[in-house]
Amino acid sequence: MSRLLNAASLAAVTLTVTSMIMLTEPGFALGASPEPIVLSQTAPVADDIPAPAVIAPVASPEILPERVAEVPAAETPVTAPAPVVTAASLAELVARTSQPGELDAELRCLASAVYFESKGESLIGQLAVAHVVINRTESGRFPRSICGVVHQPSQFSFVRRGKMPPIAMGSKQWGNAVAIAQIAQTNSWKNQAPGALFFHARHVSPGWKRPRVAQIDNHIFYR
Repeated sequence: MSRLLNAASLAAVTLTVTSMIMLTEPGFALGASPEPIVLSQTAPVADDIPAPAVIAPVASPEILPERVAEVPAAETPVTAPAPVVTAASLAELVARTSQPGELDAELRCLASAVYFESKGESLIGQLAVAHVVINRTESGRFPRSICGVVHQPSQFSFVRRGKMPPIAMGSKQWGNAVAIAQIAQTNSWKNQAPGALFFHARHVSPGWKRPRVAQIDNHIFYR
């Protein structure tokens, strides 16, 4: 009897083992064969992943108001505008025009032309003479400097061999001539002979065939 029980136990164990082996082999699962399981590579441990680099943004330079204020004033020179002198008449403007302490060469040449050519004329006539000299420098037909125009040979009779006669610089006529020259340079009073390039005294007749601009006092002006 015990032998029969041992034999039965052995047969049961053998059947159980055989069933387990059959179930683990491919083709014995119910339905379609399962797809093979592909194991992915082991993901790196979090400690092995390098942290992404952090790039700090570059701040744009700012110009602060106090930095602008620190720039020395000498680096940005500001030219003060010339004072504007207003007057009700040319005579008043001449009286209010300040005399420079020292005349530069161009102003001296222009004042000399006014003095010698028209010191006996009215202030309007003197201003017209001054503008003739200035107009010549801008015409392209004469020297470009005032002194070049005044000293050009055979143009102004008071210049002889490149020299001028002495000037009574303490006289009122010279003071008026300097003021008129400054007024003409700044164009601060209307010229009554606009565009004129030539003039002559009324008592002479050079026979010029030029457009006549104006007659002021003892002078006739032409383009």
